[in-house]
Amino acid sequence: MKFSRYGCFGCFDEERVALLELKASFCSTDCSSFPAWEDEESDCCGWERVECSNTTGRVLKLFLNNTRESSQEEYSWLNSSLFVPFMELQLLNLSTNMLNLGDDDDGLERVFKLNNLELLDFSNNSLDNSILTSLTELSSLKSLSLGSNTLEGSIQELAALHNLEELDLSNNLLDSFITTKGLKNLTKLKVLNLKTNSFNISALKSLGILSSLKELYLGSNKLEGSVTLKEMNNLRNLEVLDLSSNNLSSSILQIVELMTSLKALSLRSNGINGSQPVVQGFCKLKNLQELDLSDNGFEGSIPPCLGNLTSLRALDVSKNRFSGNLDSSLFAGLLSLEFLSLSHNFFQTFPPISSFANHSKLEVLDLTCGNNTLLLENEEQSWVPSFQLKVFRLSSCRLKTMSIPSFLYHQYDLRVVDLSDSNLKGDFPSWLMKNNTRLEELNLKNNSLMGYFHLPNRPNIFTSAIDISNNHLHGQLPSNISVSLPNIMFLNMSWNSFGGSIPSSFGGMRNLLFLDLSNNSITGGIPDDLAMGCPSLEILILSKNGLRGQIFPRVPNLPSLTHFLLDGNHFSGKIPDLSNSSGLERLDLSRNSISGKLPGWIGNMTNLEALVMPNNHLEGSIPVDFCFLDALQLLDLSNNNLSGSLPSCFSPYSLIHVHLQGNHLTGPLTKAFTKSMDLATLDLRNNNLSGNVPDWISMLSGLSILLLKENHFQGKIPSQLCQLSKITILDLSHNNLSGHIPSCLNKIRFRIGFRSGKYSMITYFQPPTQFSSYLYHSQYIELSSQVNLNSYPIADDKALAEFTTKNRTDIYKGNFLYSMTGIDLSSNKLTGTIPPEIGDLSLVRALNLSHNSLTGPIPAAMSGLKNIESLDLSYNNLTGAIPGELTELTSLAVFSVAYNNLSGRIPDMRAQFGTFLENSYAGNPHLCGSLLKKNCSRAGEEEEEADEGGEKGWTERGTFFVSFGAAYVGVFLGVAAVLYINGDWREKWFHFVDVSFKSCCWFVMHLARKLSC
Repeated sequence: MKFSRYGCFGCFDEERVALLELKASFCSTDCSSFPAWEDEESDCCGWERVECSNTTGRVLKLFLNNTRESSQEEYSWLNSSLFVPFMELQLLNLSTNMLNLGDDDDGLERVFKLNNLELLDFSNNSLDNSILTSLTELSSLKSLSLGSNTLEGSIQELAALHNLEELDLSNNLLDSFITTKGLKNLTKLKVLNLKTNSFNISALKSLGILSSLKELYLGSNKLEGSVTLKEMNNLRNLEVLDLSSNNLSSSILQIVELMTSLKALSLRSNGINGSQPVVQGFCKLKNLQELDLSDNGFEGSIPPCLGNLTSLRALDVSKNRFSGNLDSSLFAGLLSLEFLSLSHNFFQTFPPISSFANHSKLEVLDLTCGNNTLLLENEEQSWVPSFQLKVFRLSSCRLKTMSIPSFLYHQYDLRVVDLSDSNLKGDFPSWLMKNNTRLEELNLKNNSLMGYFHLPNRPNIFTSAIDISNNHLHGQLPSNISVSLPNIMFLNMSWNSFGGSIPSSFGGMRNLLFLDLSNNSITGGIPDDLAMGCPSLEILILSKNGLRGQIFPRVPNLPSLTHFLLDGNHFSGKIPDLSNSSGLERLDLSRNSISGKLPGWIGNMTNLEALVMPNNHLEGSIPVDFCFLDALQLLDLSNNNLSGSLPSCFSPYSLIHVHLQGNHLTGPLTKAFTKSMDLATLDLRNNNLSGNVPDWISMLSGLSILLLKENHFQGKIPSQLCQLSKITILDLSHNNLSGHIPSCLNKIRFRIGFRSGKYSMITYFQPPTQFSSYLYHSQYIELSSQVNLNSYPIADDKALAEFTTKNRTDIYKGNFLYSMTGIDLSSNKLTGTIPPEIGDLSLVRALNLSHNSLTGPIPAAMSGLKNIESLDLSYNNLTGAIPGELTELTSLAVFSVAYNNLSGRIPDMRAQFGTFLENSYAGNPHLCGSLLKKNCSRAGEEEEEADEGGEKGWTERGTFFVSFGAAYVGVFLGVAAVLYINGDWREKWFHFVDVSFKSCCWFVMHLARKLSC
């Protein structure tokens, strides 16, 4: 017998020493997990985490879970020899300690010979398969937990634990279970947890031999296909069966309905289909307390017989295709209900909530419609519910009363309320927050609520999330907001009519993560308190208000800021210094009056994904520091006054959209963008860029939109453009390009909607945790519907392109861009003929080759442009006839061949060509047709006459010149002969010539003298 200073059954010295050594191995200096483990002579049986025997004084239970200091190395070795002195140890909990066994094989052999150990918990560590062999020595073990470790492959060794009753192997990488022979040794096994591994259907079939099994958890594995009744027959005594998140067929339902002992069943997320006759099988399970059928394909009406399962405490049929009218009689007998989720189905009507008036245990009621078709009947005038809900969701429903359900006036313990998207009218329900002091989440977005946003005078310390966006609320922002909501984390007040300035009290919300005040009428500036007093703020959205002045007069203290959106205001001054916000991912200052140069500190924002600053007054060049923005996906600096050349090193790997149009950028395109292989949009329109279109453009294999309009590019169109197989819009117009049109353009498929229109970047705010700490505690299975980690969209950066077609310039975005394809080579100096291969571009909707110097005929092959809507060949030197085959272009809406040298009859006025006017053919004098009021037959005769007359004319003109010459010579000789014979006439002729000569000389001299004066 052991005697100590505490009597016969005090703390054993060797166990006390071992405990202190354990403490030292788990933590070094300040050890908050073992506050009382200090005195080397005190009774260790009185220490927390230790339980001793009342008879022997020996340590029986050690709760050493979650004791290792977070400051210690990530994974620590387990010194198993320290447990050897605990000879009567029955329970050992070492979970959540980042443990690894290491190479201490001797210590392992000794600790795993603790003959009295019945419960061992090693869950949530870093143990691998090397532990399995040593565990075989623990013959007395009844409960073993190895969940959330790094076990993989098979676990055959555990078959030796023949006394095992509970086994947890969840959250590992296992894909093979114990063989049938080994399973025969586990005759006492009652609880088996294999969730979140990689087991296939064969594992489920092999478990049929475990007739003693009461609880089986196989959720989140790779179970696929069907099983037979024979294989599962021995499991008919199961009380809990979790097969969630697999891919089982509906045949499992025929087996489950025979398991009449079931108390809990989860078939969530299996994709099982079935109508009322199939679902009716669940009515046989009279002992069911928890039933989760969510996220499947069940359809039709819910069978009324489910109302006979009077033991049901939790029922989740959300995210299916159930329909029909729900009758109040279905739930009348389910008075034990605590959790009910009917959300995201297709019910036409739902009984009044007063149907649940006698369900006194009801805590969670989720009626989220999702499809906006659920109709709530008019409620009775007055009724007082017997329940006190914790969670109430009635989102996306159409309420006949269009008002907040009246029963909520009698609720005082609500934690989560979601009445969003339900077209509610009336004043803001400030009484909800006043009556429910433990309210954590309030979602009233997308309704028609009016009035003021009044907050209770006393602090709501539990409130963490409020969304009242997209209503008709007005007035000023609450000045006492930080007092009323001291622990608020999420606040969305956007899309209302709030006015006034932002109160300085916003700076007192130190836990605030998300603040959206956009799309209101807020004026003034950003208060210093907000800039300096919200260290946790990640998302700040103040877009589309009337804010003005300098953004931040001094450097703000927003170290957690990731998204900063101020677009659509009247801010002026320079870009604020946000260098303290090193995790910045999005900066949007667009449509303000920001001036000055782009600061170099932006280049240090290595997480920056979107830099959006169009429509400001920025000047100077793009800093070389931008070359370090490796995470950048969107760059929009369009419509500013930027100058200089693009840094040749600027080529982020992640870049998708670039908008630099409307600036004064100069120089050639050097090596910028050459490494941006995912680039989808490159818009450099309206700049002063020069040089050739670079050959390396072919390296941008993902390019979909290339806009180089209105620059000074010259030289030939590089054939490398033909390698851009994903191009949908190509605009090289209004440059100085010369040479021929590359015939290889037909290699570009111009696939409609391939990448441009549907390529968008939607940015979400994902809360790190649930805003609500409330969680309904089901006894057996985890219910997914209560986990409501919403993602809140912050920005949607859809691809866009400004493109001219059909004689107008439009901005294409979203679905319009999705279906748009086009080529614009107009207003250049292109020569040569139109390559016939252009006709292969059957998916192009717009083609503009106007204002060039193209020659030759219009290729008949252009009739292959089957989807063309706009075709402009005007202002060239094209000759010949217009091919009649073009009338086959049935989608053509705009057509122009004006101001060429075309001749002959215009195409027949049928189909689309019957809609074109005379101006489509203007400036071609040799074209004819009824539209041009020029008879083609007469025009043909005149043309023939002109041809014949031409030959005849040459003969007549020759005769004329010969006869005229002969006559002139004859007259000249006749005058000369008369003057020679008659002297008097000769004298008078020469006198006349002399007088005329002198008069001309006198006139010239007089004129010269007058001009010199």
